[in-house]
Amino acid sequence: MKYQNYIFDLYGTLIDIHTDEENPKLWEALASYYGKQGAEYAADELKSAYATGVRKLLDITEEIQVEKVFRALYEAKGVTPDDELVLETCHFFRDTSTEYIKLYPWTLPILDSLKAEGKGIYLLSNAQRSFTAHELDKLGLTKYFNDVLISSDCGVMKPNLTFFKMLLKRCNLDTKECLFVGNDEVCDIFGATKAGMDSFYIHSNCSPEFTGKIKPTYTVMDALETGVVTLP
Repeated sequence: MKYQNYIFDLYGTLIDIHTDEENPKLWEALASYYGKQGAEYAADELKSAYATGVRKLLDITEEIQVEKVFRALYEAKGVTPDDELVLETCHFFRDTSTEYIKLYPWTLPILDSLKAEGKGIYLLSNAQRSFTAHELDKLGLTKYFNDVLISSDCGVMKPNLTFFKMLLKRCNLDTKECLFVGNDEVCDIFGATKAGMDSFYIHSNCSPEFTGKIKPTYTVMDALETGVVTLP
């Protein structure tokens, strides 16, 4: 393979996922979960309080840590949760809101090939650590990555150049030796281009509309039909 290091987006690129945070059953289940810990909420009250908590944090920083929101929801009802309970609540919320999660057919063939060739494999994801670490483990992907940077840890998101530079500096990567692989024309391709990297666009069911205004170095538009993606 041509490059020494391959940097991946996660959701919509390696993982196919669909979540529904508007489903009333989610908020009913979460209200019941909070109630069992002594924090009594009606479902609508909890949904509204959650949304308010997210907005308040976004007024302060570009990216939030959702754990802070769930912790504050306990504290608002007089409950002081430990870190384990907060993390369990994050997992409950994510699992309950997820309609399905699975690997794309090309994911393991790509990662196995890169691993066999001794390439550097990195993850740069707009995501929540409390959700993503759990899902990487569950799907057997954690072992493939040399390093993982998640936006909730860093306070910034793709396509912010700062986020890309964090990974490049932390892992001492030369942009000329890197290929960024993603499914989002703006967050992934535009961001990688600004960072000075070549880019590989995979059009998936999770991709925003592709306009063609931003030119990837490589493009695969039929991955969903063929189930095959071959990296240079």
